[in-house]
Amino acid sequence: MIRLATLDDAAAIAEIYNYYVLNTTISFEEAAVSVADMAERIRDTNEKFAWYVYEHAGRIVGYAYVGAWRARCAYRTSVESSVYVDRDSANLGIGSKLYRHLLDELKSRGIKVVIGGVAQPNPASIALHEKFGFEKVAHFKKVGRKFDQWIDVAYWELVFD
Repeated sequence: MIRLATLDDAAAIAEIYNYYVLNTTISFEEAAVSVADMAERIRDTNEKFAWYVYEHAGRIVGYAYVGAWRARCAYRTSVESSVYVDRDSANLGIGSKLYRHLLDELKSRGIKVVIGGVAQPNPASIALHEKFGFEKVAHFKKVGRKFDQWIDVAYWELVFD
């Protein structure tokens, strides 16, 4: 079941996200995010955009959301997307279901451009974006540093016609 996230989901979302923060270069954060901080992120984002969670058997196993691409007013129809799936639920199609739901919602809200940033390498995320028609538009070399290694970031773009 995909539903809107609530502040009560912050602990489950933080648990999913913190695995990636602490164990991978997928997120550029280096310290675990507290439940209170995650709740604040959900609250701040939900003022304009929505977070969605994928719930299975009463447990949140994935989430997706968007934030503003840039702060200036002229960017108001462009967003940056994020999708995270619990590591024990990977490769079950949850990310695809969340992304489809999110993209449909964004299109209905008049969003024109969705941008996905992907730390490299990340073949699963690249495949997810390209499955939905995103096209690679940029590749920045060594823009991040985590776990004593340089990390490239590439960007994919989906334009709704």
